[in-house]
This record gives sequence, C-alpha cells and structure tokens, in this order.
Amino acid sequence: MTSPLRSPRLRVILAAYTVNRLGSWIGLVALSLAVFDHTHDPLAVAALLLAWQALPAFLVPALVARVEASTRRHELSALYIFEGVVTALIAVLLGHFWLPAVLLLAVADGTAALAANALLRAEVARVARDEVMRAPAGRDAGAPPVSIEAKALEAERLANAALNVCFSVSFVAGPVIGGVVVAAAGAPAALFIDVGSFLVCGLLLLNLHPHVEEAGAATIRERLKRALAHVNETPVLRGLLLIQTMALVLIQAAAPIEVSYVKATLHGGDRGYGVLVTSWGAGVVLASILFARAKHRPLGPILAAGTFALGAAFIGFAAAPTLALACLAAFIGGIGNGLGLPSLISLVQQLAPGRLHGLLMGGVESMMALTLAVGLPLGGALVAIGSPRIAFLVLGIGTALMSSALFRATSKGAAVYVETHPDAPATDTVRALEGTRGSGL
Repeated sequence: MTSPLRSPRLRVILAAYTVNRLGSWIGLVALSLAVFDHTHDPLAVAALLLAWQALPAFLVPALVARVEASTRRHELSALYIFEGVVTALIAVLLGHFWLPAVLLLAVADGTAALAANALLRAEVARVARDEVMRAPAGRDAGAPPVSIEAKALEAERLANAALNVCFSVSFVAGPVIGGVVVAAAGAPAALFIDVGSFLVCGLLLLNLHPHVEEAGAATIRERLKRALAHVNETPVLRGLLLIQTMALVLIQAAAPIEVSYVKATLHGGDRGYGVLVTSWGAGVVLASILFARAKHRPLGPILAAGTFALGAAFIGFAAAPTLALACLAAFIGGIGNGLGLPSLISLVQQLAPGRLHGLLMGGVESMMALTLAVGLPLGGALVAIGSPRIAFLVLGIGTALMSSALFRATSKGAAVYVETHPDAPATDTVRALEGTRGSGL
C-alpha cells in the first residue's frame, strides 16, 4: 500500500498543525507567566486554564457542527485567523492588564482552538482515507471490499500516528521556546509569535474544506443528536468514552501535584522540575515513534497499555526516593501519554461513520477539557488531605484499574459492535480492537 504520508495535501496539514501547536504552547506559557506576574496568585493561573479549556468545552460541539454545515470554503482557516486576532488583543491588553477581560478573551480563543483541532483531526483521517481509496496502486486486482477497507483504516491510523509525532515534538519544544522568549523579550513578544503561527496555519489550510454534505440538510441540533445517538447505540464506543473520561480525570489530577512533589518532597528545586518535565516529554516523543511503527498492533491493548504506563508512573512517583528515579517514572508516564491519545483518536474514528468524525473529535476535545476542570481541584484536594506521595499513589492505583477496564471494554465490545452494526466494515474494526491481522493489512 502506498503510504498516505506521501500525499502533498496531508503533508501541508501536518506542517500547519505543527506550526500551530508550537505557537500555542509558546502562547500558553507566555500568558500563564504574564497572569501570574500581574496577580501573584496561582488561582488566577488556574482560572486562566479553566477559561481556556473547560468553559469552551460546552461550545465546541455546536461550533464544529456549524462549520461542517457551512458551504463556505475557508471556515477552518477563519478559525485560525480569529485565534490570531484574539491573541493579538490579549498581547495588547497585557499593557493594561485586567484579568476579567483576559479570561473572556481566553474563552473565545479556547473555543476556536478546540474546534479547529477537532476539525483538523477529522480532516487528517479523511484525506488519508481518500488518498488510499483513489490510488490505483493502493488496491490489488480483484481484492475483496474488506481488504480495501482495511487499507483505508491503516491509512487513517498512519495519519493519526504522524499527527501524534507532530504533537509530541511541539509538546517538548514549545514550552521551552516559550520560556526562553518570555525571559528574553517579554510575554507580549511571545504572544505575537503565537499570532504569527495562527496566520501561517490559516494560510496553509485555505484549500481545506471540512464540509460534510449530509450536514447541510440538518440543523446543528439534529446533527448533535445524531452523534449522541450513535454513541448510545454503539456499546463499545460508549464504554470506551466513559472509561476514558474517568481515567483522564485521574491523569489530569496529577498535573497540579508535580510542582510541590519535586520542590517540597524531593527538594529538587526549579531545575529538578524542569528535568522531570523533560523526562516526561522524552517519553512522549519515543512513544509517538513507537506508535507510528506499530501499525499492525491492536489499538485496544495499546490504549490500555498506555493508560497502565501512566498509572505505573504515578505509583513510581509515590515510591521514588530520589529525583533520578522519579525522572525514570516520568519517562514511563510520557510513553503512556504518547501511546494513549493516538490510540483513542483512531479507535473513535473507526467506531463511527466518516460523517460524524468531526463531531466526535469535538466531543473528545471537550471531554479532555472538562476532565482537566475536574482533575485540577481533585489533585489539589488529595494533596491537602494527605501528601504528594499519597496523592500519586491513589491516582496511580485508580489509573491502573482504568487500564484493566479499557482492555476489557475494547476486547469484549468488538463482538457487540459487529452485532449492532451489520453494515459497517466490522471485520476490520474487530481487527483494530483485538489485533487479528487480515490479508488486507
């Protein structure tokens, strides 16, 4: 099969995504530092994160449905241009700082960002599938339909793996660049770099049109109801999302604990915290490469293994007597982080028709944002009740249990999907969940 990554269209999308994610990390670091410098209040920074991610989660599905229903050709680029304008306003506002205005603009920026990410994830899968479907070299003469579908599923997975590599690189490099730029030139300069990334991304994606033909005949409310109905009617998908939501709450709860863990428990200081974060990032990068190479491995067990690695990392934090061992645990956690997200995205896409991909990607983005809103106070409460080590132990055990539930849900749910969706390419979905390799792969 000809690799979909040779497609010029897909390469442009991946380049645009990388530029945008780098800029977004730079901007988030700059804005977080600026808010803290102006308020000297960590609660203000927490409010910024909630405004940028949690509140937009309620608006994203409707915005995605609105963009997919539009016949205008530049709706996705318009979202990135809008982000650029909002970020520029925030940069100017830092000179006349007023927290409520910053938070309001953060909600607007976050809504556009999460919706654009969802649409772009759906488009990456669609473009990859289209490239394979219409490439003569991608089909064997007389190949049965299941073989063709299998190749399309593999193309989607390869594209998601490539997107994950782009994410992991920006995840590691973006915050470092952001910190350096803020230290050298100030937060507004870093935010204007973010503005530039949005403009570049918007220009690169001018020809990308995330319109769904079926959407034009339905209202936004009707399309949202159809997506929800599909989730409710697909037990394996419903179970996957419910368990993953609970797992993400526990995973997100670890974020506010790390600083006090390194500085107060391990006495590692600011440099120690930087080393821990770098170790985690290195694990993410390695995992993104491993996932890209494991194109024939079953997605369900990969997702479960990634979640288990995160649980093991938290338990490692609880037990680690030194910073060096904590960094080793962080590296393992980064591997779990890098395996989990692309597995989840690929599974959700394979358990839904293409016309619902954008809406379901919007649902996944919203789910991750809302779990952050729940996880942040949960992590703080666990530390207040006990200690960083006890908090990590509780989160680690809970996350490990969720990994077991994920494994059972994805393996047992395959048969249920076949029974309830007889017209779907069920054989290939079962392979994705259980790992049975077919001739088409």
